Amino acid sequence: MTLDIRSEEFWDLEKVGTELKRVFDICNGCRRCFNLCPSFNDLFTTLDQEAVDGDAEKLGDRDLKRAVDLCYQCKLCYNHCPYTSPHRWAIDFPRLMLRSRAAEAKAHGVSFQDRVLGNTDLVGKVGSLGAPLSNWANELAIHRAFLQAVAGIHKGRNLPKFHRETFSKWFHRRSDRKRAEEKVVLFATCPVEYNDPAVGRAAVRVLEHNGLELLHPPQRCCGMPYLDGGATDEALAQIEFNVRSLAPLARAGHSIVVPGPTCSYMLKREYPWLSGSEDAKLVADHTLDLSEYLVRRHQAGKLDTNFVNPVGRIAYHLPCHLKAQNIGVKSRDLLALIPGADVQVIEKCSGVDGTWGLKKEYYELSMKVAAPLFDGIEGARPDVTITDCPLAALQIAQGTKRQPKHPVQLLARAYGLSEE
Repeated sequence: MTLDIRSEEFWDLEKVGTELKRVFDICNGCRRCFNLCPSFNDLFTTLDQEAVDGDAEKLGDRDLKRAVDLCYQCKLCYNHCPYTSPHRWAIDFPRLMLRSRAAEAKAHGVSFQDRVLGNTDLVGKVGSLGAPLSNWANELAIHRAFLQAVAGIHKGRNLPKFHRETFSKWFHRRSDRKRAEEKVVLFATCPVEYNDPAVGRAAVRVLEHNGLELLHPPQRCCGMPYLDGGATDEALAQIEFNVRSLAPLARAGHSIVVPGPTCSYMLKREYPWLSGSEDAKLVADHTLDLSEYLVRRHQAGKLDTNFVNPVGRIAYHLPCHLKAQNIGVKSRDLLALIPGADVQVIEKCSGVDGTWGLKKEYYELSMKVAAPLFDGIEGARPDVTITDCPLAALQIAQGTKRQPKHPVQLLARAYGLSEE
């Protein structure tokens, strides 16, 4: 199969269909991913129908599209699959789903829904400029009905709050910025920039507390929301901007730390694939999840472990996009350094990945997927709920009425650092 976006074959819908059937036939014979996500369950149910009788060649276009649309890019099937490269079958299910969406969008256009949900920078800038009025409007039933009708965002989905002072505004107006010989680059992410700048502030405080100077170069959305809708050109524009901004700092030897697992996954795994440039590979090689970076510092004897505040019992949700990075459970390891911390890890999918769980078509299914996560958190009876993923936090708040914090916020609290 080809996953080279610079190849004409990549965009050929007929060849995409042939590849989907090839992969679905292999998946049917394996079924290791049964119950992993709705895409596989729907696929296997369809293949078991009498009219299909297990023959992937008999799958119709609607059957193929349904399996593609139900994939929300959690990436877990890739690590679960025994047939990934260098196996001769070379299966990469998540990227094949992205290829199918991209080819469909190139042939028939990107939907308005996906254009809106993909342009997180524009939505964030408008929402933050209008805050707190934009937050008030998002609570109104008539406005939510309008958003559902026009943009396809389910009227029942709780939405992230916007902040008039974005993270970058706060960062660059600071008069107490730390100067140090050792520097680290912060790729803040859109949710931190527009919706939860407190996470970014905590990250800065914790990193500076550990003797680092923070660099915050110009940056845009990582591009994943556009990829979700097949808008490859728009995603590539974001990627190339970020690579141009980050590569010189990576070349200077600075690590790039990311407080969001989807964005760190994008920079590490998808940038080299989609861009293909040496600079993209350089950025990927220097990118670390924030907790991954802090644990590395601890292993090198360079992390301050003089914590002054207890944190109690913690329910920690491990996001899929961190599991997919194969780096272990770094946030758990980090929080466990706090004296008296009792960390219970909950490895259940939030079912909201990217833009999928926001859409009216999938909102109810996303809540069903997340039900075991909600049960796990409630069963843990935690003093505080933690997740690295901002969309998982949104889902957890909706399903449990608990407001999760990011691991770095809990770390800042344990250090006794100001939240302002």
